[in-house]
Amino acid sequence: MPARPTRPTRPTRPTRFDRRTALQLLAAGAAAGFASAASRPTRRLYVTNSMGHDITVIDLASLKAVESLEVGKHPHGVAARADGRVLYVTIESERNLKVIDTATDRVAAVMPLGGLPNQCAVTPDGRMVAVPIRDGNRVELVDTEQKRVVKSLPVNVPHNCLNAGSNEHMFVTSMGDDKVYLIDLRTMSYAAELPVGGIPRPIAVSADERTMYVALSDFHGFVIADIPARKVVRRIELPPAPHNTNPLEPHTETHGLALAPSGRELWVTSLGDDSMYVFDTGTQQLSPKIKVGSSPNWVTFTPEGDYCCISNTGSNDCSVVSTRERREVARIKVGDAPKRVLALTVPA
Repeated sequence: MPARPTRPTRPTRPTRFDRRTALQLLAAGAAAGFASAASRPTRRLYVTNSMGHDITVIDLASLKAVESLEVGKHPHGVAARADGRVLYVTIESERNLKVIDTATDRVAAVMPLGGLPNQCAVTPDGRMVAVPIRDGNRVELVDTEQKRVVKSLPVNVPHNCLNAGSNEHMFVTSMGDDKVYLIDLRTMSYAAELPVGGIPRPIAVSADERTMYVALSDFHGFVIADIPARKVVRRIELPPAPHNTNPLEPHTETHGLALAPSGRELWVTSLGDDSMYVFDTGTQQLSPKIKVGSSPNWVTFTPEGDYCCISNTGSNDCSVVSTRERREVARIKVGDAPKRVLALTVPA
């Protein structure tokens, strides 16, 4: 007789243990995914809204504003520790320096100052912050561990402080003396006076502290100074442009300039024609202009150098420019009269 056909076997139902194990594996995978996302560093742009009371935070992955930090009326200067964990902001109305924990974007400490502060700078280790006091003709050096001013040095109409990556030096501009001063933080005294041939506005300094680029009042361009020689060696004039009429920046045709992380390019603002120019520090040539928003004010780069970000005081927004393509890829609305901007990679 032919063999009797066998019945097809039914698939076995998962036991309770099997289902529980599957759920646990799914949950573990999801948790791992969340942990992985949470552990990734984020790139942010911090923008001080000088006629408001807040800082706009922009996510540089989505190129969107994601938060507004209430810090006090008329925030002005902004600087960050090298590790991206701590932000320092000067508040004009309160005459103080506020410390922001970038992990939470909340104010962690407040340090009183002796007058009206402008653009601050911080050493890479975060130990010392230099703050120009506009109405006090001095620069105040703040010890962040002691949380107080530990030294004041006289400056005739100070404007901006800058740190070029050294824990031993700071630079401060003197609009009253047409000079930039180099501060030795080891002795808490001036180490050099650098005449710049005009009223200094923003400055940029090479990482080796040998070359300085200076924007001057009433000059559509910048000068190049040899720091060891203590003299200006070249004046670079930008192409002709309409006169800047922004009332927030009188006598200012070029206000923002910054060196790219590579040091091979200097990006410079032109307030009159709402543009940026790129100066090649090797060939000493200028690029064609790159259109941005109205009255571009301050310049910052992402640490990787792929974006140059510019505050536009006249149009209350920020431009994000691709440094590779040399074109604006986003223009993001912020608060009232944005001035200082700082791009950071914030650790998880």
